[in-house]
Amino acid sequence: MNRTFQYGDRVLLLDSKQRRYLITLKEGGEFHSHNGFVAHSQIVDQPEGLYVKSTKASPYTALRPTLEDFVVEMPRGAQVIYPKDLAPICMLADIGPGIRVFESGVGSGALSMTMLRYGAEIVGYELREDFANRATTNVRSFLGEDALSRYHVQIRDAYDGIDEADFDRVVLDLPEPWNVVPHAEKALRRGGILVAYTPSITQAAQVREAFAHSRAWNGARTLEVLHRGWHIEGQAVRPDHRMVAHTGFLTTARYLGPRHENVENGDRAPERPIEEIPDDADE
Repeated sequence: MNRTFQYGDRVLLLDSKQRRYLITLKEGGEFHSHNGFVAHSQIVDQPEGLYVKSTKASPYTALRPTLEDFVVEMPRGAQVIYPKDLAPICMLADIGPGIRVFESGVGSGALSMTMLRYGAEIVGYELREDFANRATTNVRSFLGEDALSRYHVQIRDAYDGIDEADFDRVVLDLPEPWNVVPHAEKALRRGGILVAYTPSITQAAQVREAFAHSRAWNGARTLEVLHRGWHIEGQAVRPDHRMVAHTGFLTTARYLGPRHENVENGDRAPERPIEEIPDDADE
């Protein structure tokens, strides 16, 4: 995308301290701050990377927002999953073009937008209509109207069951995702993947217990992503004093099929944790 800004475009303004402001260009519009204002007309028909000054001579750089920028700055109703977890979730769930995903707890749509950007087709259950509307609006705002053809949100409770079937993936951001595991076993295809995002380790442990209770899952694991930035200024190199540490735990496993088809004589095949598979396993 190499075109000039036009009315209706979203723009990320960065001030001299790298503070970020997300705006939508409108005819006659103005961006106001304690440093004066910038008329939207100063940005229209100009290229990305534009350097503009406010009425108080404060400088701003105008860029198109990335998905990371939009997730952090977008309007929200519910707490969002942040970028440091969004990308690992999509990797763990192996999200790609044409993958059918059941998502529950869509919130403000951060995870939905990320999976749609990867090419997924999503059926989402959300309890609150205002959250569902916000997620749909955010998806439309960043990805465009066409993305909604792959995004279908229903006002439903996943704890009561999943009507559709033959999903490739189940992705959950719920207070009690373990209650959805039995429903996921009916909705997922064989070899499908479930990923649950939980704020606390006790929630993650209960998801693992649900996997263990069933003989239908393999390769269960739980991980946490820590994000540490580095200060680099000339020869002065050190870790940042502050870091984004805990936000949530990611728990995942693969669905093998109905338990009665995987178990003979009441015995369960031993499961080898993924991290313990030796490097020479293919030899």
